[in-house]
Amino acid sequence: MAIIEARNLCKTYIVDKRQNNVLKNVSFQVEKGEMVAIMGPSGSGKSTLLYSVSGMDRATSGEVMFDGKDITKLNENQLAELRLNKMGFIFQQMFMMKNLSILDNVLLPAIESKKDLSPRKEKVVKAEALMRKLGIIEVADNDINEVSGGQLQRACIARSMMNNPDILFADEPTGALNRQSSIEVMDELTKLNKDGTTIMMVTHDSKVAARCSRVLYIIDGQIAGEFNANKDIVDQKEKERALKNWLMEMGW
Repeated sequence: MAIIEARNLCKTYIVDKRQNNVLKNVSFQVEKGEMVAIMGPSGSGKSTLLYSVSGMDRATSGEVMFDGKDITKLNENQLAELRLNKMGFIFQQMFMMKNLSILDNVLLPAIESKKDLSPRKEKVVKAEALMRKLGIIEVADNDINEVSGGQLQRACIARSMMNNPDILFADEPTGALNRQSSIEVMDELTKLNKDGTTIMMVTHDSKVAARCSRVLYIIDGQIAGEFNANKDIVDQKEKERALKNWLMEMGW
């Protein structure tokens, strides 16, 4: 069953009176429980696509069906509530409130949510459980400048999961990390996906994309191809090789 369905999605920007068509009639689905990567050259429309289907940016035309509703028809308040309660977000730049501890940053979505009426104490227990699961409970009381990049990104993942989202959107979640931290973060995202969380991410890293069940390749605002990981390929290195070969065929 599809959790996201984009239909003829277009996004146009006007720059210096010139029309720039960033997305051109893009249609695709993401099934519940999938982990999908979006890849493509710089400027191909990857992030624009992610922001358009998550309601962070308005599509110029087309539909985005999320859980049976066309989110392009929602007003700003409805979109904000949907993003807060039904979606989780992880970015390359790890946005955190500088005046709050790591734990208080993780807590923020639950504090902001009007749907979660549980007392703060229960929210703290949940936040601590997520941080323990992600291996960062020991930095709960630290400031954001007292932890490593990998720890900070795992805190961002914990924050994104606070309101039990139906889907996680990640824009280059490992882009600012070294290789070891990237592996650790992807291990955690893979675990979340195995537990049933749907994930859609933009990445330029083929090793990261090889963790996903499907890869959409976008060129000049259109989906040019799709890589479905062969379920018979269990070995991760073999999967990485197969994806790299396919990407080369796509002109990556």
